[in-house]
Amino acid sequence: MFRLFRSFRNLARLVRIGLTLARHDALFPLDTLAGAAPVLRLTRLVRWRGSTAAVRPGERLAAALSELGPSFIKLGQILATRADLLGDEITGDLARLQDRLPPFSGREARTLIEAEFEEPLESRFANFDETAVAAASIAQVHFAVTTEGREVAVKVLRPGIADAFARDLDLFRWLADLLERTRPALRRLKPVEVVETLAQSVRIEMDLRFEAAAASELGENFAGDPTFRVPQVDWQRTGRTVLTTERVAGIRVDDKEALLAEGHSIGDLLRHAADAFFKQVFRDGFFHADLHPGNIFVDADGALALVDFGIMGRLDRQTRYYLADMLIGFLTGDYRRVAEVHFDAGYVPKERSIDAFTQACRSIGEPILGRPLHEISIARLLAQLFQVTAQFEMETQPQLLLLQKTMVLIEGVGRRLDPEVNIWSLARPLVEQWMRDNRGPEARLKQQVDTLLATLEEIPRLLRSLDRMVGDWSREGVILHAESLAAQAAHRARLFPWVVVPLWLAATALTAIAAVVLLR
Repeated sequence: MFRLFRSFRNLARLVRIGLTLARHDALFPLDTLAGAAPVLRLTRLVRWRGSTAAVRPGERLAAALSELGPSFIKLGQILATRADLLGDEITGDLARLQDRLPPFSGREARTLIEAEFEEPLESRFANFDETAVAAASIAQVHFAVTTEGREVAVKVLRPGIADAFARDLDLFRWLADLLERTRPALRRLKPVEVVETLAQSVRIEMDLRFEAAAASELGENFAGDPTFRVPQVDWQRTGRTVLTTERVAGIRVDDKEALLAEGHSIGDLLRHAADAFFKQVFRDGFFHADLHPGNIFVDADGALALVDFGIMGRLDRQTRYYLADMLIGFLTGDYRRVAEVHFDAGYVPKERSIDAFTQACRSIGEPILGRPLHEISIARLLAQLFQVTAQFEMETQPQLLLLQKTMVLIEGVGRRLDPEVNIWSLARPLVEQWMRDNRGPEARLKQQVDTLLATLEEIPRLLRSLDRMVGDWSREGVILHAESLAAQAAHRARLFPWVVVPLWLAATALTAIAAVVLLR
């Protein structure tokens, strides 16, 4: 009964969504949607009658998603990374989709803060500006002064937003499950997993304590770096629905005229941005995933100062190796290496032809990398790479969606500051050095030593497990004859000199070799 009610409710919502899309003439993404598509196509009867000849499809879709509300704005930002689904032009328009909504009243913000801390606002803030300085789909920001006299920014969760997102996410899950069940060819795109990536991001954003923790972690990663600033969290004035940080004073990173008027060097700023992005992605595997110009400021000392830490991304070490190998392979024209990286990572099935995939990588890289350096777009390269994935059954990697989106944004910021400079060329020496430090012969030797030592640590556990297994057999009535027990003891005695001792000797030798190599 619940499933029937859920399907009926979601179909009714789909009709309303379809009406909104139809008014903007933005139903084109639904053309291949199985099951729900026939219902939605009926809404074409109410398509907006105005001329849309001068409006690109991506702009129409962005306008419709903005009207549909916060969840659909977030969905649009995810779709902006999927050129393999919608094409370059549409995803380019969606990348400019701004997460802005009208602010709720300052009086309501006061009430929400007092409810969070269960005391009058004046007990924590000497002054509170009721006019919001920024309002997005999930929260809005007010400036304030603490009772100790510190200038702070106070982020307040939008009332009722959790229920609205829960309703929309249930619809997205239902649609994703419908796609996977009715369109097997689309399973490689992992629609359910993509929705879960969005849901996880939203769950974190719904508790501002998680955002505070993200800001704190990013700040620790860049402690002592004079070129990169993260505002300090005021934990005494932070809770589930309220986040308070020090106030950031500076110029928006895309206001080139103001930056030049203040004497800032555009070249230095670009180098700092490339360095910070590299460190977040490759050094730490923890990066700010919403780097649009409104979240990046330049302070009086020329440091980049970030705000809004609701959307963060993480990459494990193996994924960072994959990214570094792939990017260096493309930048050096080693397309065979690019193909091997994809096969080694398991992204392309082993039964596919590595030669054919190498050829496909060359067809992507040559037209882009053959252009002047300042015209090279790594974001475009990645987008085209994903466009050929269907031919090789390469599965979507949801953990890379946020990174791809971030690369598009940071590349756009670089283009605004200086169209003649490619921000990736600035980061390339850093990536290559990281590769030497982490993927070179010395690094690989250290990894082998670590693996061997980990194996040695497992041997006592395996022996204890064997003893427990024998004990369990005895308690369960399994009879082991004296000969069996003697054979087991003899086997363990033989195991020690022939397995444990050689492993220890190998570990000692490798450690000595590593010490000699590292001290040279």
